Amino acid sequence: MFEDQDKTAVSRKKDHIALAFSSQVGANQLDPRFSYEPLLSSHQAKGLPEQEFLGKRFRAPLWVSSMTGGTDWAKTINENLARAAKQFGFGMGLGSCRGLLTDDSFLADFQMRPILGYDLPLYANLGIAQLEQLLDNKKTELILRLIDKLQADGLIVHVNPFQEWLQPEGDRFRYAPIDTIERLLDQLPQIPLIVKEVGQGMGKESLRQLLQLPLAAIDFAASGGTNFALLELLRADLSLKTAYEPLTYIGHSAPQMLEFVNELVDELGDKLRCEQLIISGGVKNFLDGYYLCQKSKLPAVYGQASALLKHARGSYEDLELFLQQQIQGLELAHQFLRIVD
Repeated sequence: MFEDQDKTAVSRKKDHIALAFSSQVGANQLDPRFSYEPLLSSHQAKGLPEQEFLGKRFRAPLWVSSMTGGTDWAKTINENLARAAKQFGFGMGLGSCRGLLTDDSFLADFQMRPILGYDLPLYANLGIAQLEQLLDNKKTELILRLIDKLQADGLIVHVNPFQEWLQPEGDRFRYAPIDTIERLLDQLPQIPLIVKEVGQGMGKESLRQLLQLPLAAIDFAASGGTNFALLELLRADLSLKTAYEPLTYIGHSAPQMLEFVNELVDELGDKLRCEQLIISGGVKNFLDGYYLCQKSKLPAVYGQASALLKHARGSYEDLELFLQQQIQGLELAHQFLRIVD
């Protein structure tokens, strides 16, 4: 015979009455991206589907988008992120490693391989301006040494013309970034490359060029997250901010970039050579990540740079709790939500 052991019923029902009017969601607030299917799964169907990405096995479709190094917080932030990536099973991109090309003073900020382990990908990171200079000066051995001392699986190339133009200390490109990337692929074909922007994303023609190269992945770094052009203007004097602020409103969102890529997958056919995406930029939560990865015609994971950075600056327990909740949210999404075409 069933015996009701619900000893919290009275307090729970009081809560329901007290909160009923403040817990209403209007029809105009509903998320139109999903079909909610409450009958088709149970709470017992736990666990995310594992996937092969960058040649290694991911247990969660997340990516640590390139963060930081060379600051007081950097070591703590990177160590917390590497520890979390290992615990939950996803990959990590380091912040700009430019300083390590010639000086190991901050090497400890970046040496995350002992924490992350060898079963998950770790990528170093350099700007397109530095690569242009290294190629021109025939110093590509410095790139190989960088990857070796970090025990990295490959290299992220960040492309940032607006940021460099607006940065007081910025560089000026002598060549189109696509030419520098092709030169790098030609001279160091053994290094897996990821190409990313830095917060404003890329248009369809730039993506068309990248998708035809033998890259390991493209990282969107779309508009909607941290905008490094705006960040540099906030560091600049008032006249520069007044002159160039309109540039900070130029860009492409992650959904728009994904639409471009999906169109290009069909258009390029056999010319398609890059077949993996890191969807980042304005991904605020697990529902955004789930939706974008499910919509992608290419294998994809997603990054949440700002959210991870916020929780990685403090105790590891704070970051751990945040990721546990995000992953549990992803599990619920897989069980009960379908994408609306």
